[in-house]
Amino acid sequence: MTDSTSEASGNPFLRKLERFVPLSDEDRVVLLKVSENAQAVPARTDLVQEGDPPAGVFLILEGFACRYKLRANGARQIMAYLVPGDAGDFDVALLDAMDHSISTLSDCTVVRIAPETIRDLLARPAVAAALRKSTLVDEATLREWLLNVGRRTAVERLAHLFCELHLRLSAVGRTDEYRFKLPLTQPDLADTTGMTSVHLNRSLMELRRQGLIELQQRHLTILDLPRLRELAEFKAGYLHLGDQAAA
Repeated sequence: MTDSTSEASGNPFLRKLERFVPLSDEDRVVLLKVSENAQAVPARTDLVQEGDPPAGVFLILEGFACRYKLRANGARQIMAYLVPGDAGDFDVALLDAMDHSISTLSDCTVVRIAPETIRDLLARPAVAAALRKSTLVDEATLREWLLNVGRRTAVERLAHLFCELHLRLSAVGRTDEYRFKLPLTQPDLADTTGMTSVHLNRSLMELRRQGLIELQQRHLTILDLPRLRELAEFKAGYLHLGDQAAA
């Protein structure tokens, strides 16, 4: 394996987009170059705040970030996770101001993609198609999260979230079979699933009691994936990962 091939296979952004659309060697080189000049960003750092003018797109290469909104009383609702390979909306330049905030939940490796670079990427047909499909998957995931908060029980919400994260992280090479890093606090999970911290803790305990998960030292191990999927009524089609989703 050449150095360039090895670099490509380990790049989560490239791995994600290639699951959506076949890319040429030239496209791959361009995307790898976009991923250069990454910066380390500490946990709990806002990359952009609601009301800010858009100034490019943030790409997450390592770590967890999130989209969120705050109420006047400080209550937070997390509306999306950005995991390795995920980026903000590439159409954001059409907006005058951000309608949500993006923050790191853990220490992250982040690239800011400048507006002129975005224009160059969107001029490449295969890359533009992959980015558009990625946006459609983000929208489908948001619909699934809305169903999660509105119609699933507390335990089902967590089960569904863990099934989704396992699949998304596996697609970019960030799982060890059924185990993966989950660098989130209980308040993070509570703000994602619309629970109090107390209710969240009880729901985690119930999943443990049923022998479905183990959560230790910021790592989650899924002990029985078929049962966890059955509990969550998890159907992976909305992630559009093809054979991997079916498996």
